[in-house]
Amino acid sequence: MITILYILIGLLILFFCGIVLFGAPYLPTLKKQINVSLELADLEKGQTLLELGCGDGRVLIAAAHLGLNAIGYELNPFLAFVAWARTRRYRRQVKIVIGNYWTKKWPQTDAIFVFLIDKYMKKLDNKCMQYPYKPLKLVSFAFQIPDKTPVQQKDGIYLYKYT
Repeated sequence: MITILYILIGLLILFFCGIVLFGAPYLPTLKKQINVSLELADLEKGQTLLELGCGDGRVLIAAAHLGLNAIGYELNPFLAFVAWARTRRYRRQVKIVIGNYWTKKWPQTDAIFVFLIDKYMKKLDNKCMQYPYKPLKLVSFAFQIPDKTPVQQKDGIYLYKYT
């Protein structure tokens, strides 16, 4: 019994701390930042928001409330399950993808939301520049793309556009 407990604790540590090797640790986005992010994305009903690292699904739920379609990528299987469970009532609008968004092909989308960390922002910029479906909006909470000026910013949220 104690061995199983140690294994479970080890897996939780791996799921929550090991994620930093690929992106950012889980930190929930607050309602105010979600609202500002969706405001900056300026999407219309029926358009699609892609969230890279969807955590517990709160951004996806807010997007669905606005009539948007939303796709969330999450590497942490525990958080992916939480996001899936929280977004089940929006299953026609919200899709959860378990996996590494750096290696998976991104679907066609109108905007991307991220709460990443500084060291990955240039890599994200390069991936967005190579994204085949444009125009594309990138909304980043807290972190800017180095050597790139945001089109708009508000309350620590940065908007970039790719054409």
